[in-house]
Amino acid sequence: MTSAPTLAIKRQNGLRDFAAKLNASTWIGFAIVVALVLAAVFAPQLATHSPSKQNIMNQLAQPGSQYLLGADQFGRDIWSRLLYGARYSLTIGFFAILVAMVIGTLIGMIAGYLGGKIDILFMQIMDVVLAFPALILGLALVALMGATLTNIIIAIAFTATPAFARIARAGVITQRDREYVQACQAMGFSGPRILFRHIMPAILPEVMVMASLWMATAVRTEASLAFIGLGLAPPTATWGGMVRDGFDNILSAFHLAIIPSIAILLLVLAFNLIGDGLRDAIDPRLKDAG
Repeated sequence: MTSAPTLAIKRQNGLRDFAAKLNASTWIGFAIVVALVLAAVFAPQLATHSPSKQNIMNQLAQPGSQYLLGADQFGRDIWSRLLYGARYSLTIGFFAILVAMVIGTLIGMIAGYLGGKIDILFMQIMDVVLAFPALILGLALVALMGATLTNIIIAIAFTATPAFARIARAGVITQRDREYVQACQAMGFSGPRILFRHIMPAILPEVMVMASLWMATAVRTEASLAFIGLGLAPPTATWGGMVRDGFDNILSAFHLAIIPSIAILLLVLAFNLIGDGLRDAIDPRLKDAG
Protein backbone atom coordinates (compact mmCIF):
# COMPACT_ATOMS: atom_id res chain seq x y z
CA MET A 1 0.00 0.00 0.00
CA THR A 2 1.39 3.39 -1.03
CA SER A 3 2.04 5.75 1.89
CA ALA A 4 0.79 9.33 2.01
CA PRO A 5 4.32 10.84 1.78
CA THR A 6 5.02 8.71 -1.30
CA LEU A 7 1.81 9.90 -2.96
CA ALA A 8 2.70 13.51 -2.16
CA ILE A 9 6.15 13.07 -3.73
CA LYS A 10 4.66 11.49 -6.85
CA ARG A 11 2.16 14.33 -7.12
CA GLN A 12 4.91 16.93 -6.78
CA ASN A 13 7.04 15.17 -9.39
CA GLY A 14 4.06 15.01 -11.74
CA LEU A 15 3.40 18.72 -11.38
CA ARG A 16 7.09 19.45 -11.90
CA ASP A 17 7.19 17.33 -15.05
CA PHE A 18 4.06 19.00 -16.38
CA ALA A 19 5.44 22.47 -15.68
CA ALA A 20 8.60 21.54 -17.56
CA LYS A 21 6.48 20.84 -20.66
CA LEU A 22 5.08 24.36 -20.75
CA ASN A 23 6.75 26.64 -23.27
CA ALA A 24 7.91 30.20 -22.72
CA SER A 25 4.81 31.77 -24.28
CA THR A 26 2.63 29.93 -21.76
CA TRP A 27 4.56 31.42 -18.86
CA ILE A 28 4.29 34.84 -20.48
CA GLY A 29 0.53 34.36 -20.61
CA PHE A 30 0.45 33.35 -16.94
CA ALA A 31 2.56 36.40 -16.04
CA ILE A 32 0.20 38.78 -17.85
CA VAL A 33 -2.89 37.26 -16.22
CA VAL A 34 -1.32 37.32 -12.76
CA ALA A 35 -0.26 40.96 -13.24
CA LEU A 36 -3.77 41.97 -14.31
CA VAL A 37 -5.37 40.01 -11.46
CA LEU A 38 -3.09 41.73 -8.94
CA ALA A 39 -3.87 45.10 -10.51
CA ALA A 40 -7.59 44.39 -10.18
CA VAL A 41 -7.32 43.16 -6.59
CA PHE A 42 -5.25 46.14 -5.48
CA ALA A 43 -7.12 48.69 -7.60
CA PRO A 44 -8.07 50.85 -4.58
CA GLN A 45 -4.41 51.12 -3.59
CA LEU A 46 -3.06 51.62 -7.12
CA ALA A 47 -5.71 54.06 -8.34
CA THR A 48 -4.76 57.73 -8.15
CA HIS A 49 -8.34 59.03 -8.40
CA SER A 50 -11.88 57.79 -7.97
CA PRO A 51 -12.85 55.96 -11.21
CA SER A 52 -16.20 57.76 -11.40
CA LYS A 53 -15.19 61.22 -10.15
CA GLN A 54 -15.67 63.86 -12.84
CA ASN A 55 -13.62 67.01 -13.28
CA ILE A 56 -14.79 68.98 -16.30
CA MET A 57 -11.88 71.37 -15.95
CA ASN A 58 -9.53 68.52 -16.87
CA GLN A 59 -11.54 66.86 -19.63
CA LEU A 60 -9.44 65.20 -22.34
CA ALA A 61 -6.28 65.92 -20.33
CA GLN A 62 -3.15 64.38 -21.81
CA PRO A 63 -1.06 61.83 -19.87
CA GLY A 64 1.06 63.55 -17.26
CA SER A 65 1.87 63.78 -13.57
CA GLN A 66 -1.74 64.46 -12.53
CA TYR A 67 -3.32 61.83 -14.78
CA LEU A 68 -0.92 59.00 -15.61
CA LEU A 69 -2.81 57.95 -18.73
CA GLY A 70 -4.81 61.11 -19.25
CA ALA A 71 -8.47 61.88 -18.59
CA ASP A 72 -11.61 61.21 -20.60
CA GLN A 73 -14.26 63.64 -21.86
CA PHE A 74 -15.71 63.90 -18.34
CA GLY A 75 -12.35 64.47 -16.69
CA ARG A 76 -12.21 60.98 -15.18
CA ASP A 77 -8.82 59.38 -14.65
CA ILE A 78 -8.18 56.70 -17.29
CA TRP A 79 -5.59 54.85 -15.17
CA SER A 80 -8.02 54.44 -12.29
CA ARG A 81 -10.87 53.40 -14.58
CA LEU A 82 -8.59 50.89 -16.27
CA LEU A 83 -7.76 49.26 -12.93
CA TYR A 84 -11.38 49.02 -11.84
CA GLY A 85 -12.42 47.89 -15.31
CA ALA A 86 -10.08 44.92 -14.95
CA ARG A 87 -12.14 43.78 -12.00
CA TYR A 88 -15.30 43.51 -14.07
CA SER A 89 -13.63 41.90 -17.09
CA LEU A 90 -11.92 39.24 -14.97
CA THR A 91 -14.94 38.65 -12.74
CA ILE A 92 -17.37 38.26 -15.63
CA GLY A 93 -14.98 36.08 -17.60
CA PHE A 94 -14.12 33.82 -14.67
CA PHE A 95 -17.62 33.20 -13.36
CA ALA A 96 -19.18 32.90 -16.82
CA ILE A 97 -16.70 30.22 -17.84
CA LEU A 98 -16.92 28.51 -14.44
CA VAL A 99 -20.70 28.19 -14.80
CA ALA A 100 -20.38 27.05 -18.42
CA MET A 101 -17.68 24.53 -17.54
CA VAL A 102 -19.68 22.96 -14.69
CA ILE A 103 -22.99 22.77 -16.55
CA GLY A 104 -21.54 21.89 -19.95
CA THR A 105 -19.21 19.22 -18.59
CA LEU A 106 -22.07 17.67 -16.61
CA ILE A 107 -24.31 17.58 -19.68
CA GLY A 108 -21.58 16.14 -21.87
CA MET A 109 -20.59 13.47 -19.35
CA ILE A 110 -24.17 12.28 -18.87
CA ALA A 111 -24.84 12.26 -22.62
CA GLY A 112 -21.61 10.44 -23.43
CA TYR A 113 -21.99 7.82 -20.71
CA LEU A 114 -25.66 7.01 -21.16
CA GLY A 115 -25.76 7.34 -24.94
CA GLY A 116 -28.96 6.54 -26.82
CA LYS A 117 -31.87 8.96 -26.77
CA ILE A 118 -30.42 11.01 -23.91
CA ASP A 119 -27.26 11.61 -25.90
CA ILE A 120 -29.20 12.59 -29.02
CA LEU A 121 -31.52 14.93 -27.11
CA PHE A 122 -28.77 16.71 -25.18
CA MET A 123 -26.50 17.13 -28.18
CA GLN A 124 -29.29 18.39 -30.43
CA ILE A 125 -30.05 21.08 -27.85
CA MET A 126 -26.36 21.99 -27.77
CA ASP A 127 -26.28 22.10 -31.59
CA VAL A 128 -29.17 24.57 -31.60
CA VAL A 129 -27.26 26.88 -29.25
CA LEU A 130 -24.09 26.50 -31.33
CA ALA A 131 -26.01 27.51 -34.45
CA PHE A 132 -26.04 31.11 -33.19
CA PRO A 133 -22.86 33.22 -33.10
CA ALA A 134 -21.77 33.70 -29.48
CA LEU A 135 -21.88 37.50 -29.64
CA ILE A 136 -25.31 37.64 -31.29
CA LEU A 137 -26.77 35.16 -28.81
CA GLY A 138 -25.21 36.97 -25.87
CA LEU A 139 -26.53 40.28 -27.18
CA ALA A 140 -30.06 38.90 -27.46
CA LEU A 141 -30.01 37.40 -23.98
CA VAL A 142 -28.65 40.54 -22.32
CA ALA A 143 -31.17 42.68 -24.21
CA LEU A 144 -34.00 40.45 -22.94
CA MET A 145 -32.82 40.07 -19.34
CA GLY A 146 -31.19 43.45 -18.75
CA ALA A 147 -27.58 44.54 -18.54
CA THR A 148 -26.69 43.58 -14.98
CA LEU A 149 -23.56 41.79 -13.80
CA THR A 150 -25.42 38.55 -13.12
CA ASN A 151 -27.30 38.60 -16.42
CA ILE A 152 -24.13 39.24 -18.43
CA ILE A 153 -22.46 36.28 -16.70
CA ILE A 154 -25.49 34.07 -17.44
CA ALA A 155 -25.61 35.17 -21.08
CA ILE A 156 -21.93 34.48 -21.72
CA ALA A 157 -22.09 31.19 -19.81
CA PHE A 158 -25.04 30.08 -21.93
CA THR A 159 -23.13 30.70 -25.16
CA ALA A 160 -20.07 28.77 -23.89
CA THR A 161 -21.85 25.74 -22.43
CA PRO A 162 -22.12 23.72 -25.70
CA ALA A 163 -18.35 23.81 -26.22
CA PHE A 164 -17.75 22.17 -22.84
CA ALA A 165 -20.58 19.69 -23.39
CA ARG A 166 -19.07 18.53 -26.67
CA ILE A 167 -15.52 18.08 -25.40
CA ALA A 168 -16.72 16.31 -22.24
CA ARG A 169 -18.94 13.99 -24.26
CA ALA A 170 -16.10 13.10 -26.61
CA GLY A 171 -13.81 12.35 -23.69
CA VAL A 172 -16.37 10.13 -21.94
CA ILE A 173 -17.09 8.18 -25.12
CA THR A 174 -13.35 7.54 -25.46
CA GLN A 175 -13.06 6.36 -21.85
CA ARG A 176 -16.26 4.41 -21.28
CA ASP A 177 -15.19 1.30 -23.22
CA ARG A 178 -11.77 1.01 -21.63
CA GLU A 179 -10.86 -1.86 -19.36
CA TYR A 180 -10.81 0.08 -16.10
CA VAL A 181 -14.39 1.22 -16.69
CA GLN A 182 -15.49 -2.31 -17.51
CA ALA A 183 -13.75 -3.52 -14.36
CA CYS A 184 -15.61 -0.93 -12.29
CA GLN A 185 -18.89 -2.04 -13.83
CA ALA A 186 -18.06 -5.69 -13.12
CA MET A 187 -17.41 -4.80 -9.48
CA GLY A 188 -20.88 -3.29 -9.25
CA PHE A 189 -19.92 0.36 -8.99
CA SER A 190 -22.78 2.75 -9.69
CA GLY A 191 -22.85 4.87 -12.83
CA PRO A 192 -22.35 8.19 -11.01
CA ARG A 193 -19.36 6.75 -9.11
CA ILE A 194 -17.73 5.53 -12.31
CA LEU A 195 -18.49 8.75 -14.11
CA PHE A 196 -17.37 11.25 -11.50
CA ARG A 197 -14.66 9.34 -9.63
CA HIS A 198 -12.96 7.47 -12.44
CA ILE A 199 -13.81 8.98 -15.84
CA MET A 200 -13.93 12.67 -14.93
CA PRO A 201 -10.25 12.90 -13.82
CA ALA A 202 -9.25 11.52 -17.23
CA ILE A 203 -11.14 14.18 -19.20
CA LEU A 204 -10.55 17.10 -16.83
CA PRO A 205 -7.27 18.28 -18.45
CA GLU A 206 -8.98 18.79 -21.82
CA VAL A 207 -11.85 20.62 -20.12
CA MET A 208 -9.39 22.95 -18.38
CA VAL A 209 -7.69 23.72 -21.69
CA MET A 210 -11.07 24.58 -23.16
CA ALA A 211 -11.78 26.81 -20.15
CA SER A 212 -8.60 28.83 -20.63
CA LEU A 213 -9.35 29.35 -24.32
CA TRP A 214 -12.95 30.32 -23.65
CA MET A 215 -11.87 32.81 -21.00
CA ALA A 216 -10.46 34.86 -23.87
CA THR A 217 -13.78 34.61 -25.70
CA ALA A 218 -15.70 35.63 -22.58
CA VAL A 219 -13.54 38.72 -22.05
CA ARG A 220 -13.93 39.68 -25.71
CA THR A 221 -17.70 39.11 -25.62
CA GLU A 222 -18.11 41.21 -22.48
CA ALA A 223 -16.09 44.03 -24.02
CA SER A 224 -18.16 43.82 -27.21
CA LEU A 225 -21.43 43.99 -25.29
CA ALA A 226 -20.18 47.02 -23.37
CA PHE A 227 -19.03 48.66 -26.59
CA ILE A 228 -22.50 48.49 -28.13
CA GLY A 229 -24.14 49.75 -24.94
CA LEU A 230 -25.25 46.45 -23.37
CA GLY A 231 -22.62 46.33 -20.67
CA LEU A 232 -22.78 47.56 -17.10
CA ALA A 233 -24.47 50.95 -16.81
CA PRO A 234 -22.34 54.11 -16.54
CA PRO A 235 -20.50 55.39 -14.62
CA THR A 236 -19.24 51.84 -13.94
CA ALA A 237 -15.79 51.50 -15.48
CA THR A 238 -15.57 48.70 -18.05
CA TRP A 239 -12.95 48.28 -20.75
CA GLY A 240 -15.51 47.94 -23.53
CA GLY A 241 -17.35 51.02 -22.31
CA MET A 242 -14.08 52.97 -22.21
CA VAL A 243 -13.38 52.02 -25.83
CA ARG A 244 -16.87 53.14 -26.83
CA ASP A 245 -16.49 56.48 -25.02
CA GLY A 246 -13.06 56.95 -26.57
CA PHE A 247 -14.42 56.65 -30.09
CA ASP A 248 -16.38 59.85 -29.59
CA ASN A 249 -13.05 61.70 -29.37
CA ILE A 250 -10.88 59.46 -31.54
CA LEU A 251 -9.47 62.35 -33.57
CA SER A 252 -8.64 64.72 -30.72
CA ALA A 253 -7.69 62.15 -28.03
CA PHE A 254 -7.07 58.77 -29.65
CA HIS A 255 -5.49 57.39 -26.47
CA LEU A 256 -8.93 57.19 -24.84
CA ALA A 257 -9.83 54.25 -27.09
CA ILE A 258 -6.35 52.85 -27.66
CA ILE A 259 -5.40 52.29 -24.00
CA PRO A 260 -8.39 50.08 -22.99
CA SER A 261 -8.14 48.32 -26.37
CA ILE A 262 -4.56 47.35 -25.56
CA ALA A 263 -5.68 46.08 -22.15
CA ILE A 264 -8.34 43.87 -23.78
CA LEU A 265 -5.80 42.67 -26.35
CA LEU A 266 -3.27 41.73 -23.66
CA LEU A 267 -5.79 39.79 -21.59
CA VAL A 268 -7.23 37.91 -24.58
CA LEU A 269 -3.71 37.16 -25.85
CA ALA A 270 -2.64 35.92 -22.42
CA PHE A 271 -5.51 33.44 -22.14
CA ASN A 272 -4.90 32.20 -25.69
CA LEU A 273 -1.21 31.67 -24.91
CA ILE A 274 -2.11 29.74 -21.77
CA GLY A 275 -4.68 27.62 -23.58
CA ASP A 276 -2.35 26.78 -26.45
CA GLY A 277 0.49 25.95 -24.06
CA LEU A 278 -1.66 23.70 -21.88
CA ARG A 279 -3.00 21.92 -24.95
CA ASP A 280 0.49 21.26 -26.29
CA ALA A 281 1.68 20.05 -22.88
CA ILE A 282 -1.24 17.65 -22.46
CA ASP A 283 -1.04 16.24 -25.99
CA PRO A 284 2.20 17.10 -27.88
CA ARG A 285 0.78 15.42 -31.00
CA LEU A 286 -1.56 18.41 -31.45
CA LYS A 287 1.47 20.70 -31.61
CA ASP A 288 3.11 18.50 -34.25
CA ALA A 289 -0.11 18.35 -36.25
CA GLY A 290 -0.45 22.14 -36.16
